Amino acid sequence: MVEQRNADRARALQQQRRMAQYRYQQQYYARLRDQQRRWQAASYDYWNDPYYYTPASYRYSYGGTWHQTNRYGADLMRQAVSYGYQEGLRAGRADREDGWRYDDRGSYGYRDASYGYDGRYLAHDQYAHYFRQGFQRGYEDGYHSRYRYGHRDDRGNYTVLAAVLGVILGLQLLN
Repeated sequence: MVEQRNADRARALQQQRRMAQYRYQQQYYARLRDQQRRWQAASYDYWNDPYYYTPASYRYSYGGTWHQTNRYGADLMRQAVSYGYQEGLRAGRADREDGWRYDDRGSYGYRDASYGYDGRYLAHDQYAHYFRQGFQRGYEDGYHSRYRYGHRDDRGNYTVLAAVLGVILGLQLLN
């Protein structure tokens, strides 16, 4: 079913002559598949994962409720925003290259919002929320060829500005 929907979406992009967005979508699928293969090949030991025995050090608001997490959960939230920003940057550039209208929510990466999620530390809906927050900002930067929400670091990676990350996550130290 998912495979069929992906094939239908790819066909629609080709018919619309949105070849840059088509390439972005195919590359996104490839990154997801590679990530899944790496995770399946790796062993994971829940008993030795410090997330499960490290006390909460942050609180944050999500869905109108306050939640608590430790630094490992907070790192995953930061990663979700960062991956979202990078994917949004790629999708925005692709739509600009295709001469397509601004449509951040129409991109497969936005709707899927699962790149980087391995099922630990956060519920998927929370991970997807933070991924999409990063995606929207990255898309805007990519579509408009600017870096309002992020920058390119010394290693050539695109990252979200710390101030923007702080606003998105709203993490507050406990104590």
